Amino acid sequence: MKRNKSNYKKDERSNSPFENRKKFCPFSKPGSPLIDYKDIRLLSRYITEKGKIIPSRITGVSKKKQKELSKAIKRARFLSLMSYTNKSLSS
Repeated sequence: MKRNKSNYKKDERSNSPFENRKKFCPFSKPGSPLIDYKDIRLLSRYITEKGKIIPSRITGVSKKKQKELSKAIKRARFLSLMSYTNKSLSS
């Protein structure tokens, strides 16, 4: 009995919790927060524990706003408002 590959892959993906979730940019809605290099709390949501910037395919941020976000994170790091790595010194 032959299986149609396209139907098999479609059935396999239907169990994914991310398939039905529609991604939207959190910065393009009216009343959304502005991307500012001084807003460390907002910027820290978009970097990992190791200090990497989370890609837009995961966060759902639009291309234009992702560029602004990465520029703001890099500027905050350069001005020592954020660390390059999030090492905690409380041992």
